[in-house]
Amino acid sequence: MSADTKKYLVTGGAGYVGSVVAAHLLERGHRVTVLDDLSTGFAEAVPAGAAFVEGRVQDAAKWLDDSYDGVLHFAAFSQVGESVARPEKYWENNVGGTMALLAAMRSTGVRRLVFSSTAATYGEPETVPITETAPTAPTSPYGASKLAVDHMIAGECAAHGLAAVSLRYFNVAGAYGPLGERHAPESHLIPLVLQVAVGEREAISVYGEDYPTPDGTCVRDYIHVADLAEAHVLALDAMTAGSVPAGEHLVCNLGNGNGFSVREVVETVRKVTGHPVPEITAARRPGDPAVLVASADAARERLGWTPSRPDLAAVVADAWAFARLRREEGSA
Repeated sequence: MSADTKKYLVTGGAGYVGSVVAAHLLERGHRVTVLDDLSTGFAEAVPAGAAFVEGRVQDAAKWLDDSYDGVLHFAAFSQVGESVARPEKYWENNVGGTMALLAAMRSTGVRRLVFSSTAATYGEPETVPITETAPTAPTSPYGASKLAVDHMIAGECAAHGLAAVSLRYFNVAGAYGPLGERHAPESHLIPLVLQVAVGEREAISVYGEDYPTPDGTCVRDYIHVADLAEAHVLALDAMTAGSVPAGEHLVCNLGNGNGFSVREVVETVRKVTGHPVPEITAARRPGDPAVLVASADAARERLGWTPSRPDLAAVVADAWAFARLRREEGSA
């Protein structure tokens, strides 16, 4: 075994982003254990070559030991609407689960952590592109729970010498081979539009067409899931090399720095799939900012990360291939 081979625990590694990150780690020769309770993940999404433990992140101490070089933490609930209706579920899992994980890491001496944070920590932005120094004012319990964890991690780093990187995602999309997006219920725009193209939905709802944007619809920053996964690997490399040392909590936004409107996404899906994709115009949804675009300068400067798949059509094409694969598997 190479001296460069590391052993990592990936919590939530049966989910969309966690499974792709686990696959990237395996491709680099690392050993990976996925911990997931399958409440929102899928056992078949765990990449071949990873060890799999079905369990809750609250019980991480049962499996974590000092043989691990670090933890990548994706085990969180992420539905904004559900978090408003059931905030206690989000505090218990997202915050309470992370508290238990940090305690397990402290007791075993595992001192490297990459955390799956979110742009939802910022809420309604005052300026765009959004930098890491922007005010944090989440508009949902989901965003608040992720911000609470960021604060928790910062305290752990300062008090106990943890090295940690929180990566605040903007809109993640696309697929990585057989690993792609499948939420229940689905709430992300690109897979929702693709559901129309594949025949699972009659039309796509466009919420609001009177925003102060070029075509009146919301603008979002989309990042390919494979680029996102690469940022996690680079974060681990930075901690291993000491450029993110013990005691530091580094926060980085992950996005392309370019925005695409809802109508641009729908039109791109039409071009990629050849499907007309009917639209239904609906009222604005409360709390939807007009524009959310990231500044990823910190990730570039501190981690050496630059997204290599900035083209929206390429993101949609990968997601479309995954959607058709799932459709074929469902009809087999």
